[in-house]
Amino acid sequence: MAHVELSLSEVFVPAAGTPTEQESDNFGQWSDTVSRAAEPCLLIDADTTVVAISSSGCDLLCLGAPEDVIGRPLLEGGLRLVDFTASPSELTEQETDKIPPLLALLSGRLARGLLRGQGPGADAVTTVDAISTPVLTDGEVAGSLTFFSAV
Repeated sequence: MAHVELSLSEVFVPAAGTPTEQESDNFGQWSDTVSRAAEPCLLIDADTTVVAISSSGCDLLCLGAPEDVIGRPLLEGGLRLVDFTASPSELTEQETDKIPPLLALLSGRLARGLLRGQGPGADAVTTVDAISTPVLTDGEVAGSLTFFSAV
């Protein structure tokens, strides 16, 4: 014979305007998640400093080990973005402002686009699809989270 049990309790509703503990540490939770992720992903803060990157993200972008990148500005951490021409040349500052991780940070909206990075070897060019979303802390953009996929 089946047995069904029902329990009722009060629902926790935070006071208006009061962030829950989970919301106030949103950025820290994403940092932990990205560090342990199997997927290629990256978390930067509002100053474009790399806060966390997955090992697979480092491998895909030819950046070495996560420890070599964390704490450094995104575009100074070994990531060399190049254009899509036959003879790749480095992107200008105006062009780098439009890459998904920075665009999501600046616009506060979802951003997606293709990136082409050149690794340490002249022939090591990688094209990736990047999808970025802003990460909020206390209702303000505190950084961006990007997922990469090889193309």
